[in-house]
This record gives sequence, C-alpha cells and structure tokens, in this order.
Amino acid sequence: MSTCSDDTQDTDGEGDGVAPSDGPAERLVSRLVTNADGPDRRTVFPQGLSSVARMSTWLTANEDVFVDVEENR
Repeated sequence: MSTCSDDTQDTDGEGDGVAPSDGPAERLVSRLVTNADGPDRRTVFPQGLSSVARMSTWLTANEDVFVDVEENR
C-alpha cells in the first residue's frame, strides 16, 4: 500500500516559490508516494499542466536523494 502527498517547492531558495530566470517563473509541485514495501518516491512537475502535458514533463526519484536547499548552500 502507498500514500500520496502534494508539496509546492521553492526552486531557488529565496522563499518565494519560484526559480530565478529572465522570463516568467514556473512553480514546481511535487507529489510524495510512500511505499510500505519499497523506497518512498517523489515526483516533481510544473504546476498547472493538464494531465496529458504532465505525462511528459516530470521527474521522479527516491525521496532520500532530495535535499533541503537551505541546509546545502
């Protein structure tokens, strides 16, 4: 059995939830799936995409490889 949770991520560590860029900022959202019989997995994707667009615009990795930006500067 697994459970999911959503989490909005600050992508530049400035506390504003956006990444630095010359163009409009794109907010990333993540979903954590906890598994009783395997590693927890987090998927990151841009907020506001349709389900069809989201199918090709995502990144998934084991939860333990994600780090806190503030702790690793």
